[in-house]
Amino acid sequence: MTALSVVDLAFVPSGATPADALRNTLDLARHAERAGYTRYWLAEHHNMIGIASAATSIVIAHVAAGTSTIRVGAGGIMLPNHSPLVIAEQFGTLESLFPGRIDLGLGRAPGTDQRTLRALRRDPLSAESFPQDVLELQAYFADLQPGQVVQAVPGTGLKVPLWILGSSLYGAQLAAALGLPYAFASHFAPDDLMPALAIYRENFRASAQLAKPYVMVGANVIAGDTDAAARRLFTSAQQAFTNLLRGARGQMLPPIDDIESYWAPHEKAQAMRMLACSFVGSRATVREGLERFVADTGADEVIVASAIYDHAARVKSYEFLAEAFELARPR
Repeated sequence: MTALSVVDLAFVPSGATPADALRNTLDLARHAERAGYTRYWLAEHHNMIGIASAATSIVIAHVAAGTSTIRVGAGGIMLPNHSPLVIAEQFGTLESLFPGRIDLGLGRAPGTDQRTLRALRRDPLSAESFPQDVLELQAYFADLQPGQVVQAVPGTGLKVPLWILGSSLYGAQLAAALGLPYAFASHFAPDDLMPALAIYRENFRASAQLAKPYVMVGANVIAGDTDAAARRLFTSAQQAFTNLLRGARGQMLPPIDDIESYWAPHEKAQAMRMLACSFVGSRATVREGLERFVADTGADEVIVASAIYDHAARVKSYEFLAEAFELARPR
């Protein structure tokens, strides 16, 4: 079976605080480790009251310190927001503290709006240098070269594995050219999934990090005792995507009985297009859907997002999924 992993935005449920969300993140990571998931990634977003993972490297340290075997990383760091040297130092520090367990996924989008980008003191055009910034970051993790004046301490020689994240053809082309693993954000932007995977595989060049293409695809999974129970839990994600279309940021809302009363037909069409790679239902239902998704994409790994309001239900969803695929069994 294809490996399964977790991507967590440290959602802040309505009525809760970021501190609550960060405690929930660590608790979920511990359950994911016991259940047999491969890695646990956190995502960088800024100025969003419903997401507590803005200081991504700090949250990664929080999760890695509270677990022992699961890989922990960024899914991802939005590199245009940062100096490559600073990211090399942060993730070199993480790798030094938690050797062999740290991943660094890199994205080109700002992870926020233009006004917040200015508050980050970044040039909106900084994304244009993304390929050069990735190469610079890669060099900081390589062995020290003769005459090299600037190095990451810690970082130099640690060879922290890099990933390219994307939701368009651009990231696929870059990942292929650099010979890096590629993670596609199909859990919220699925439109270019199949063309991007084809471009990545067709143009892949082997590198020191990776001999052959490696693809991770994102999927939303909401697993419950029954299909109906899972569909009700899914209404929190459906409300969140509807609010995103309305330009209304907020905390994670509790599930509702009648989602049709919440959105207009055009909002439903657009939100469900963004949520097309979602698998909602009982253990058997989500297993069948995910197996079909993996067969269609040829993915080496699926990274699972589960935007569920109630923390206990979110933990259960990941446990149900792990049980459906018998993740805890030796492979």
